[in-house]
Formats: sequence, structure tokens, C-alpha cells
Amino acid sequence: MTVAIVLSSALAALVLAIALVLPAINSPTVPFGVRVPAQRADDPTVVRQTRIYRWRVLLSGIVAIGVCLAIYGMTGETLLLPLSVLVLVGFWYGCFFLANHEIRAAKAAGGWYEGVHQVIAVDTELRTDPPRFPWLWLAPALIITIATVVIGVISYPSMPDVLAVHYGAKGMPNRLAAKSIGTAFSLVFVQIGVTALLVGIAAAILFRSRPDIDPAHPAGSAHWHRRYMLLGAKALLGLLAMIDLAMLGSSLLMWTGTVTPWAPLVVALPILAAVAVAVVVFARNNRARDEGEEDTGLTHREDDQYWRSGLFYVNREDHALMVPRRFGLGWTLNFGNPRAAMLLAGVVALIGLVITLRLGG
Repeated sequence: MTVAIVLSSALAALVLAIALVLPAINSPTVPFGVRVPAQRADDPTVVRQTRIYRWRVLLSGIVAIGVCLAIYGMTGETLLLPLSVLVLVGFWYGCFFLANHEIRAAKAAGGWYEGVHQVIAVDTELRTDPPRFPWLWLAPALIITIATVVIGVISYPSMPDVLAVHYGAKGMPNRLAAKSIGTAFSLVFVQIGVTALLVGIAAAILFRSRPDIDPAHPAGSAHWHRRYMLLGAKALLGLLAMIDLAMLGSSLLMWTGTVTPWAPLVVALPILAAVAVAVVVFARNNRARDEGEEDTGLTHREDDQYWRSGLFYVNREDHALMVPRRFGLGWTLNFGNPRAAMLLAGVVALIGLVITLRLGG
């Protein structure tokens, strides 16, 4: 019970902190997902909506967490604690959409792009000289997965005849299944699927993403984007290693029949720690630094028509599979690219695998 409270509180605090700081670490030329000229980045409408957004997020977060904790205190239902995080995320994006709508309206009414010289800047060397894939960062995940397989194979004959395939919030097994290859190695299959999926996403970031280069400082922006793409791939592979470590710990619990109230920590703690570190690293490096490059006087092309509510990018003419997020950290899919559907199908297949193996026994 205490473990569930600690984990849910930590996750809620992380989500709330991200929501509050995002306006400060995202590019000033896309406030709340709306493309604006650099000279309009500090427009009174943008400043006011940023302030209102933060108050809305803070208050809604306090209310969501407070209500769920109060209900938990009356019912003792631990499911409400992680549910509070989902409610908080919903409030967060609701606050974002309100700010996005107001800035779009002000931009249209004020003719912010009238008389502005719009261009598209590209890094032509990305295709001929892309960043190198960080293979060393993949090694820990591969080693952990191989170790899980080896330990499982050696331990299989001595495993209990009935395995605990799922643990509740209190660390007690709440689903049992007869020992079989499919049951005992279910998390290994998940490890392999997660590894293939996240390695594919890391490769897509490096080789199939399009950087959003600032025409006002094209050289410095292109240099920063190269470093940011490599950082993103490393962070993703680091997260993958922690996911595989959590899978190893969960498998060991199942194989040995161990019952402990700390079982949820075995799965959640490595992943939560990796996410927290990745968020801090991304937040510190999410905006290009001024490298003293002379301003060209040019600005980004107005391209809001390709962004649905500032979050979803749909452009069939753009061959990039992934593009930098306008509000948030990392990248998002180009939903106008047919290969995005293949990647989403892979995610759905992985979820289906987890459900089949963990629920089907």
C-alpha cells in the first residue's frame, strides 16, 4: 500500500513538473504548438497564455491528485492512485489546447506573418553524413536480455510447477499459471519485442527524422539538431536497458516464487528512474544555444496547417517518418507517412503480445 502511494506520488510529481516547465524549455517560436515569427515570441498574448496555462495546470493537478487521494482514503482502492496520473495528463492537455486556441486566434487576427520573409532551412548533409548509431548504448540492453534468457534456461527445471504471472499493488500474486515455456519466458518475449521496437525508433530518430532548423541561425541550429538527435537515441537506449532490467527482476520473482511487498518496485523503480533522468537531460538540452551566429533576418515558414492542434503532424508530402515535437520533449510521428502506420502496428502487436502472454497464461 505504501509502495503504491510512493510510486504514484513520484509519477504524478514528475508529470506535473514537466507540464509546468515545458513552456520555458520549448522553442519560443512555437508557443503551445503555434508557429510564430521570432519577433512575436514575447507577444502579450503568448505571455498571458503561458501564465494562465501554468495556473490551470497547477490547480487542476492539485485537485486531481487531492480527489483521488481522498477517494483512496475512503475506499482503499490503489487503482485510483495511478488513475490520478492519467487524469492529470488529461487536464494538462486540456490546458494546452486552450492556450493553443487563443494564440492561434490572436495570430490570425493580428496578421503576425504579414511582411515576414519565410523560408525553409535544411541540413543537406544529414543524408550523406548522418550521425552514427550509438551501438555501445545498446550493449547494456542486449546483455540484460541475453542474461535473462540464460538464467531462465538454467532455472527452468527447478521452477515451481505453478508460476505467479502477475503481482498486485501490495506485492501479492493475483494470477497464477501452470509452468510452460510460454508462461516462464513470457517476459523474455516482451523484452525482445520492446528491444526491437525501441531500437527501430532510435534508428528512425537518427536516419528518418527531419530536424526543424531555424532559418535565422541555420548553421548553429543544424549543429544543435545533430547533437540532439544523438542524445535522443542514447536516452531511448538507456531507457530500454532499464525496461529490460525491470523485466529481468520481474522474471526472477516469477521463477523463484518470491512474494514480497516490494515487488512493484522491481518493475517500476528502474523505469521511473530512467524516465526522470531522460526528462532532466532532455529539458537541459531542448533548446538550441546561442553560438554567436549572425541573424539572417529570415523566419520559419508558417506551417500550422500540417499540425493538428499543435500536437499531431500530418504531411503526406514530407518523407520524414519523425519530426521534433512542437510541445513536449523528443519527437512525434508524421502521421501522413505510410510507415508511421507500420510503426503503430508494431506497438499494437507488442501490446497484444503482452496481453496474450500475461493474461492468457
